[in-house]
Amino acid sequence: MPGEGPQEAEIVFIGEAPGFHEDQQGRPFVGSAGKFLEELLASIGFGREDVYICNVIKCRPPGNREPLPKEIEACQPYLDRQLALIKPKIVVTLGRFSLSRFFPNAKISTAHGRPRKIEGIVYYPVYHPAAALHQPRWRPVVEEDFKRIPELLARIERLPDEGPRENAQQLSLF
Repeated sequence: MPGEGPQEAEIVFIGEAPGFHEDQQGRPFVGSAGKFLEELLASIGFGREDVYICNVIKCRPPGNREPLPKEIEACQPYLDRQLALIKPKIVVTLGRFSLSRFFPNAKISTAHGRPRKIEGIVYYPVYHPAAALHQPRWRPVVEEDFKRIPELLARIERLPDEGPRENAQQLSLF
């Protein structure tokens, strides 16, 4: 499942992998986490049709288990190509697996809500919507992190750029 949204989307949301409902419908984020994602988008003035939504892993892992490193590596060229074609201004990583795709040593608990601009793209980690559904204490955190997205988009040109990705990964992570 490649993902969905406009090719000219300014914002790309990247989750972990398709779940049961996504696998059945062939669309990303259509289960309960997807409904919550739609609520979060609406709360900041966006709809699904305004953003591109995809996953790090392009197919559902057996038994809905967590993706293995070799699966993430196998799907990396597809995600890289998607981002190269879309050229988003902001990449919102939803949860630890998509965060680790870009920042391997970062922890979502310390990285969430802290944008980093690298090579002209703002990477903005937030907790996965499913985390807020499973642990209600995370819901206000997720909602607050989402509220910052329009502000980030509005002032993206003024955010400092950390330079090439190779240099940025050498800096302290979040």
